[in-house]
Amino acid sequence: MTYVIAQPCVDLKDRACVDECPVDCIYEGKRMLYIHPDECVDCGACEPVCPVEAIFYEDDTPEEWKDYYTANVDFFDDLGSPGGAAKLGPVDKDHPMIAELPPQNQD
Repeated sequence: MTYVIAQPCVDLKDRACVDECPVDCIYEGKRMLYIHPDECVDCGACEPVCPVEAIFYEDDTPEEWKDYYTANVDFFDDLGSPGGAAKLGPVDKDHPMIAELPPQNQD
């Protein structure tokens, strides 16, 4: 099991969760943040600090955002397990599902 970042993060990327994560497993894509499923230790520190409530425990992800689990996992297909987001820095890509979305969370 792991945590998942869902739609409320798309085009927002608040990063409060990044500062709170003790294992540096939250990576930055072009339009949203992604939790590495193999690096996450399921501590839950990220969830309460997210100001837009975009982070869910895998089993608790709302039905309309269930596909975000796959987006979080597949984002790392070609990256592997870099061993920490800070070492890698922002990644100039997104999962195709995210890349194809119209602009989100714009006021």
